[in-house]
Amino acid sequence: MSAADLAGWSNAAVYASMVVLTLSMVAFAATFSARGNRVDTGARKTPVTVGAAAADPSSGGPTQGGGDLYAALDAPIDERGRRAGNIGLSLAWLGFGLLLLGAVLRGVWAGRVPWGNMYEYSLSSAVAILGVYLFLSLRRDLRWLGVFATAATLLTVGLAVTVLYTEAAQLVPALTSWWLVIHVSAAVVSGGAFTIAAGLTGLYLWRERAERKGRVRGAVARLPQAIKLDTMAYRILAFAFPLWTFAVIAGAIWAENAWGRYWGWDPKETWAFITWVIYAGYLHARATAGWRGRRAAYIAILGWVSFLINYFGVNLFVNSLHSYAGV
Repeated sequence: MSAADLAGWSNAAVYASMVVLTLSMVAFAATFSARGNRVDTGARKTPVTVGAAAADPSSGGPTQGGGDLYAALDAPIDERGRRAGNIGLSLAWLGFGLLLLGAVLRGVWAGRVPWGNMYEYSLSSAVAILGVYLFLSLRRDLRWLGVFATAATLLTVGLAVTVLYTEAAQLVPALTSWWLVIHVSAAVVSGGAFTIAAGLTGLYLWRERAERKGRVRGAVARLPQAIKLDTMAYRILAFAFPLWTFAVIAGAIWAENAWGRYWGWDPKETWAFITWVIYAGYLHARATAGWRGRRAAYIAILGWVSFLINYFGVNLFVNSLHSYAGV
């Protein structure tokens, strides 16, 4: 198969994935629009003391002590919404396979790992976002998160094909290293986890506000209780933070091999460190009773914004040693 054929098949797979994921997003959205039987639980929370734990109204979450603080009062989603969610999940798996195929074919076409420019990195990031969601969905019912996961994936791919697309080229000397695989793979998976956690955090803030005001109705009533959303986001970030730490360290080792210094406060390095500090602050806040819940959630959102600046802003708008990763 010629290089032109590989390029064509890669692009075709990417565009096909966008069509499939659009249908998936519509199906997931139908789970919210369908008339269901879920009970309005926002004004009927029943405190359940677990050990020394107690609710912290000022922070919107639990204090120290662990465990679920409220009885599980969620009612099941109606059958029509469940079927729509099943269709959305099946289409998401198909879209994931097509997107992964497009990224792999891009790498075969280029004769290297597909991380040589922002287009290729964005494809891999989209695979990671959807992959993290689908991996988590293997263990629990996350159809209610499908709209966010597919929308974030589509936005990433859409930006890649419309703004960032460029033909494959050979790597510059600084990128010709096994540290490319080690560093970038860790960064890509971390970014996918950060994005899914940001979605969960946003949904937590939405649900928590509805519960606090006793207005859990409509679409928000189809979400898990706020405390569950908060806990899930925390667990994902607790996994992603060490991986991001490893990515930063691997990047420093790679920089020493490529440029003769471990750290030079290049804009990319600086924002990677800022992102690390913010997420470190989030985890520290979670260990402090007075900073759980809403206030810790705001730190998590800030960390994701910092990650996006590091991802898009530095690569596209700042001249640095990482400019080779631009369009």
